[in-house]
Order: sequence, then C-alpha cells, then structure tokens
Amino acid sequence: MSKEYENSELLRFTTAGSVDDGKSTLIGRLLYDSKSIHQDQYEAVEAASQRRGEEGVNLALLTDGLRSEREQGITIDVAYRYFSTPKRKFIIADTPGHIQYTRNMVTGASTANVALVLIDARNGVVEQTKRHAIIASLLQIPHVVVCVNKMDLVDYSQEAYDKIQESFEKFAAKMDVKDVHFIPISALNGDNVVHRSDKTKWYEGPTLMYYLENVHIASDHNFIDARFPVQYVVRPYNDDFHDFRGYAGRVAGGVMKKGDKVTLLPSGFSTKIAKIHGPDGEQEEAFPPQSVNVELEEDFDLSRGDMIVRENNQPDITQDVELMLCWFRSDKALQLNGKYTIQHTTQTARCVVKEIRYKLDIETLHRDTENSEIKMNDIARVVLRTTKPLFVDSYRKNRITGSVILVDEATNNTVAAGMII
Repeated sequence: MSKEYENSELLRFTTAGSVDDGKSTLIGRLLYDSKSIHQDQYEAVEAASQRRGEEGVNLALLTDGLRSEREQGITIDVAYRYFSTPKRKFIIADTPGHIQYTRNMVTGASTANVALVLIDARNGVVEQTKRHAIIASLLQIPHVVVCVNKMDLVDYSQEAYDKIQESFEKFAAKMDVKDVHFIPISALNGDNVVHRSDKTKWYEGPTLMYYLENVHIASDHNFIDARFPVQYVVRPYNDDFHDFRGYAGRVAGGVMKKGDKVTLLPSGFSTKIAKIHGPDGEQEEAFPPQSVNVELEEDFDLSRGDMIVRENNQPDITQDVELMLCWFRSDKALQLNGKYTIQHTTQTARCVVKEIRYKLDIETLHRDTENSEIKMNDIARVVLRTTKPLFVDSYRKNRITGSVILVDEATNNTVAAGMII
C-alpha cells in the first residue's frame, strides 16, 4: 500500500432525499463510474435486474443490501459503503427517504462531512426535502450539496434547475446551513456524476466526484478547544515499563502539544503533558481525529470518562443538560421523569428527563409547546438531569463533546440521540 494512499483524507458523506429521488442509483453510479466495484458484484446486480424484468442494469441494487429492500426497490436501513480514489477515501451512508425512517437518517448523518440532498427535477423542493435539510442543519453538517437529479426527464432544462435552486436557497436561509452547492445530474445516465455532461453546457461548476474529492474538510474539526476524553488507562504488566502510566483516547478537539499545561477533570488538578505516543511512536502534537496515548508529568488517578483539557479553556461542567433530541424508539414514547442511561464521549451516567420544552415541527420549524408526547422520529428540546457532572460543549462548537445518546436501562437499546444546546 502506497504511503500516499495511507495518508489520504477520509471523507464521510450521507445521502438524503424523498423516496424515488434516486439516492441509491446515484451511489451505484458513483461506485461504477469510479471503478470501485468488483466484476462479480456488477454481475450479481445485472442478474438481479434481469430477474426484475428491468432494461439494462439497475445500479441502485449495489447499495440496497437487505433482501426486503431489493424486493421493494426502496432503502430501509442505513447502508454504509466504502470506496476510494487516488485523492481520497470515502464512507457513504445511504439513508432512507421515508418519513418513518428519520431516525436512520440522523444515525447516518451524525458523523458526515457532506450531505447530498437529492431533488427530483420534475417535483422540485418537497416536504421531505425540507425535512432532510432541517436535519442536516440540526446535525451541523458542514457542507450540503443539492443534487438536482433526473435532469434527463426535464430535457436538461436550465430553467427547471434555476427554479429549484432559488426555492431551496429561500428555505435554507431560515436555517443554519453554512455551505450549500448545487449540481444538475442524471444518476441514471451519469451526467455530471463522475464525468462532465455535454448536455448541460450552461452549468459551469464541478462534477459531483470532483467536488467530493476537493471540498475542504480539514477545518471541519474544532482545533481551538482542547478536549481529550480518557478511554483507557494504559499500565503495561512488564518489568521494563513498571513506572509507565498513559491515557489512551481519541482527541475530540484542539491541538495538544508536548509540554502543554493541562487541567484534569473532574478533579481540577493541573499538570503538563510529558509525552504523546501515536501509532508510529512518539509525536510532538495530537489533534482531531487522532487516537493517541498521553503521558503526564505526574501520576494522577484518572479513569475512563475523565477529560484532559486546557487550563484556561474548559468545557461546561453540568448535571443539567439541555438538548435537541431525536427519539428512536417505536414501541414507547419519551417519558417525562423517565430514567435512562446517558452516554457522552467515554462517560456513562444515569439521567432523568426533567423537562420537555417543545416538539419541533420538521415541516414548518414551528415549536409545539402544547404537545409533549414525543414518539419515534420526533425531534424535541428537552432538559436532562444526570447523576454525575458531564463535561460538555454545545454541539455547534464541537460535534463530539456536544452529542449524547440515551440507552434504555432494561433492554440496553439506544432510544435517542441528542445535540447539546
């Protein structure tokens, strides 16, 4: 494996859009045109297309992995796909378009750098488009690409494309969507997906693949606020290292350097970083999303869930956490005064739902303060009280230290995901 490939950047992107907008076909086209599928995979899809009586090869079947999805021709689960080009490595989260699978979209989009929002050129911006744009905004996805698909069915009309762009921009102005880009495509025919189309000479922007390979994502992480949640205490059982004590974890924010003065939470003790060990040995500094082992100048009793931060730049330390919550559970609504397990970075605690402030109407952005019944796929603003302090930032500031999940204590199932306000 070449050094250039090993060091190439990883971009995570998610797809969103209404049912039949062509998300799976688009991903199939990306994989096929970038030569990222094996011949046997292509042959299996070809055979499945013939069985269904379809003309040509249905590239959507490359991503629809569940048998029930293939039979219905829709996406139900989040399908993760991996591919690479000489410039970048990619992980795709192909998420469902149906309203009842909003929770799946939240799951797939939570770690994405880029959201691809597909719009059928014939239908324009519909309610489900708005729903997905709002979720992309809530999840603070840094880059949104609006793919106006099925341009072949509107004769590659610039007027139809411009109308959709204007409509989406008008709606997006109400939300916190930082970087929006528009591309006219035909996933079925491959126009402007990997190869530039000669049918849209009026479009002067990049193809989708060029955009994905070149969009700047290095600054998507927070490099200002140093946050290092301790995942594991390293104490080798070896006479040569009997004095060694390191703290392993993934850097959640900021740049940590050898010699930096740091504060340990929750104790509040201060010390300095003695050494930082990475996969290739000792290194001078560490930054997101690196996983490293940190040695401190003095021995302290740190354990999993504790956090190493800068002395003059600390997170909020609180037991009352206010957040936007997406409820996942189908058989039971969110309970006021209900007790759950909360997981935040590497820390686990118990919590109680102290207050349900309002339910968010995804279509209109209206805040419903009357209806406090939060059912599956609903998004609400709630306040939780935890049994011990958490070290939190707002989700807007840091997507890692600003996110939580709730777990049902009886079944151990994840029942909600939340973004701290």
